[in-house]
Amino acid sequence: MNKAWPELLRKWKGALGNYQAVLLVIAVGALLLLLPTGGGQTSSTSPEQPAAAEADFDLEEFEARLERTLSQIQGAGEVQVVLTLDSSSRQVLAQDVERESDGGSRSTVVTVGGGSGGQDVVALQTVAPRFRGALVVCTGAGQAQTRLCLMEAVSALTGLNSNRISICEGNP
Repeated sequence: MNKAWPELLRKWKGALGNYQAVLLVIAVGALLLLLPTGGGQTSSTSPEQPAAAEADFDLEEFEARLERTLSQIQGAGEVQVVLTLDSSSRQVLAQDVERESDGGSRSTVVTVGGGSGGQDVVALQTVAPRFRGALVVCTGAGQAQTRLCLMEAVSALTGLNSNRISICEGNP
């Protein structure tokens, strides 16, 4: 019986040598399955409201932030901002397109399991909103230098050309 063990071990070693790469891939896969995946945090978005709820653009919040920032410009004084949008922000979602034999195609939105039975959409990119125009009313708009600074700041933050930005002097 003692002589059978070395021969049996040699046969196993020869058989395992042939499949060494396959066994290595299986071992790495098993190791990856055992690693922790992030503490079990789940997303609070529901399937009816895909992840777009997290990326919504809040126009009032942006206007308020712009007002606070523009009021810091020397000579601007109190600032009020009104922005109009051509289109709001949106997400481009991943889609699975299947070609039909008759030349048509059918597409479905790609979703992934969210953990506790929920589904989350796969967003490829978020497209920023497009602004139509801006109105800035401030007490210091009578000064040419202040108007220029306000114009450049609004243009830089919104992407609007100067012909789409109106700066007016307000009451003190």
